[in-house]
Amino acid sequence: MPQEYPYQDAFNRLLTDRAMAEATRDEYTTTLKDFFHYLENFNPTYQKTHRVRDLQTQDVEQYLSMLLTARQIQNQTYNKVLSHLNIYFKFLFSHRWTPYLPTLDLKSKPKQAPQPVNYRWVDDLTDYLADERLHIYTRLTLLLVSQGYPVQSFLKPGVTEKIDTHDWPATVQPFLKAFRDFIDPLQQRFLCDDWFLKQRAAADPHLTLPGLHKYLKPDEAVIGFALSPTVLYQGYLVNYLRRHPQKTDREVTAALNLPPDSIDYYRRLSQRAD
Repeated sequence: MPQEYPYQDAFNRLLTDRAMAEATRDEYTTTLKDFFHYLENFNPTYQKTHRVRDLQTQDVEQYLSMLLTARQIQNQTYNKVLSHLNIYFKFLFSHRWTPYLPTLDLKSKPKQAPQPVNYRWVDDLTDYLADERLHIYTRLTLLLVSQGYPVQSFLKPGVTEKIDTHDWPATVQPFLKAFRDFIDPLQQRFLCDDWFLKQRAAADPHLTLPGLHKYLKPDEAVIGFALSPTVLYQGYLVNYLRRHPQKTDREVTAALNLPPDSIDYYRRLSQRAD
């Protein structure tokens, strides 16, 4: 299997030796894949040589700055990403695969007070689906999240092509028809039945998370709130809990496919929501 970022096999062995949970290892993989994908597309240093040993502090700073400004991540997420990168580069340095630590002088950010979660967007979904000022991928993201799909699920190849929409509310069917008109030519061009596809020729036609953010970010000015799929998903969960206060934790975990230890967190969010 091809490596998704430099020295992945060796680094995965380190994470396994530390007895990290699979979910934690997946978080490292997601961070490092995204980091090197960004470098390949936007960083002249890495584009020129594709050598990790040439990366310096400003190259990592550029990526972290993008996360803050373009994706508007919270400080807690920033600190987690920085921690992942720091451990990765320390590992490379210990094996002399890089001559210095580009994360050494980068500092974590102070913890932010939790922000109220926007859960009301779910109630206005029909209006957003009909708003043609929003890109069709933005509206599709809202629709899928409102049906309980987190972004790591619906961007995964082979997932959306299996979704049965026949039992979805009648109010979303006009959008689904418009979406099919949009996606059919792309599916035929790429011989792929998934829903999030690039609009230009590519070896892999599937839209990545950074690629999706390029559609979502400009639409935030139109819609008036953050369109990060993770934040939208939090809003969906809070909305569900507020609508079904009588449901037990067991019923909620079954309905939302959440781990039991997540319910308390989202119940607290729902209680803080305005």
